[in-house]
Amino acid sequence: MRRKDKAMTEQGEIEKILREGTVCQLAFTADPVPYIVTLNYGYDDGVLYFHAAAEGRKLDLIRQYGQAAFTVVFDRGLITGELACDWSIRYQSVVGSGTIVLLESAEEKRLGLDRMMAHYSEADFSYSDKMIQATAVFKLVIGEMTAKQSNMDS
Repeated sequence: MRRKDKAMTEQGEIEKILREGTVCQLAFTADPVPYIVTLNYGYDDGVLYFHAAAEGRKLDLIRQYGQAAFTVVFDRGLITGELACDWSIRYQSVVGSGTIVLLESAEEKRLGLDRMMAHYSEADFSYSDKMIQATAVFKLVIGEMTAKQSNMDS
């Protein structure tokens, strides 16, 4: 990271961003340009969980490459000023990459969906067998990540 003054190194603070964020972008290797998608997610112990339709470009790329990069940004608010150059954003972000695994069994899929739903709600949910069959659930096992923050003192 070029700006060491913005680097976040405390693991607990990095994981807090992953726990409190609401949207994750995944970037996949694709030809002729990378393919990026914005998704809801769940986070638990170094793993991001996602769901998708059972077919499509995203799943094709997962099967082909088995890896992706990700980012989660926690927007902490706009900073305004009199001059255009005084405007900025207060934020914290995590950027990383890892290996993606498609969850195959109904039990694994339910666990992944539970991780996602727990990210947004404390309620208990159930999933019909039909829904489990029709849904792809996958996880990204984080291999590396960095975090930064900007304007948190403002």
